[in-house]
Amino acid sequence: MTDLHATVVRDFVRYYQQAAEKVRALVEPLSEEQIWARPYPYGNSIGHLLLHLTGNLSYYVGAEMGGTGYVRNRPVEFTDPGAYPKAALIKKFDAAIATVIATVQKQSETDWAAAFAGKGLEFAGNRFFAFLHCAGHLSHHTGQLMYLCKELESAGTAK
Repeated sequence: MTDLHATVVRDFVRYYQQAAEKVRALVEPLSEEQIWARPYPYGNSIGHLLLHLTGNLSYYVGAEMGGTGYVRNRPVEFTDPGAYPKAALIKKFDAAIATVIATVQKQSETDWAAAFAGKGLEFAGNRFFAFLHCAGHLSHHTGQLMYLCKELESAGTAK
């Protein structure tokens, strides 16, 4: 294993672990009602963002690279009326993160350049870019989660 390959694996694993810790820390103090409250009629709830992040990682990394067989229904990630319990949402999110980490750790030096063209991410070209794109996507929505949590706190509805 080259130093670059080892560094890429180690740091992708570290990034996804830290991102998951941040998401869990944001969601932990929230009530079930707060998780599913839409901040605006057109906005996503925290619960829907968690469904979306789980679906994104489960599809692009899990199904497309890890061969898990996950079937994604992206529109439902934003409209699902399920109002699942917080623990169930976090459990599914954690499972998606675990799949990402396991898939990163299985990449060989040549796998990073392997072709990748998952639906909606056809432009990626290779697995390295797909992992990088998914990390950026996770970061983007983590920022939205942070904002929504601050909104709940400033509205006096945070626990």
